[in-house]
Amino acid sequence: MDLKKQILEAYNYRHACKEFDPSKKISEEDFNFILETGRLSPSSFGFEPWNFLVVKSSELKEKLKMLCWGAQGQLPTASHFVIILSRTPKDMIFNSQYISTFMKEVQELPADVVKIKQEYYQKFQENDFRLLDSERALFDWACKQTYIALGNMMTAAALIKIDSCPMEGFDKEKVEILLEQEGALDRNQFGVACMVAFGYRKEDPRSKTRQNMDKIVKSI
Repeated sequence: MDLKKQILEAYNYRHACKEFDPSKKISEEDFNFILETGRLSPSSFGFEPWNFLVVKSSELKEKLKMLCWGAQGQLPTASHFVIILSRTPKDMIFNSQYISTFMKEVQELPADVVKIKQEYYQKFQENDFRLLDSERALFDWACKQTYIALGNMMTAAALIKIDSCPMEGFDKEKVEILLEQEGALDRNQFGVACMVAFGYRKEDPRSKTRQNMDKIVKSI
């Protein structure tokens, strides 16, 4: 019961922090812990389509600020700023080299299991979710997986009293072009899924508001 209470307290503690205390910095140990919870997150078929781009350069943050209307308060004040990347359709399609290599080298599956899993993955993409109807559909599906890691990192941060803010308020194409120009992104392999800032709140937020359980849960 104490553990459940602690977890719910963390969820109530977490909020979308719009401005952080710039004088407070997250320790390397704590930030690595947050990243590790992202690395250990689940993904569909276990194919981990994410990369976490930690932005440390003040110059790059200034350039990003011009393209990220939703990060005006966070970029200058956050202790750590992360751009979460998602693999492109070229890598995530069922017959890609990335998928084949991932099953063999990361998941360490035997050849017969690789063949079976690839067949299921193909059926899933072609028929079950119709992800091959457009490249955008496949990319958006891959982005969904990165949001699992995003949620886990924010919850982990809240458990150790570190604040966060997830962001989609940016010009995706212009941000990708900028990152490519800065040598931080290969657009053939990755696109920007979302962003997240971590740090310590400058002031306490208002009380959390959510719908009642009976409004969002149905039993059938």
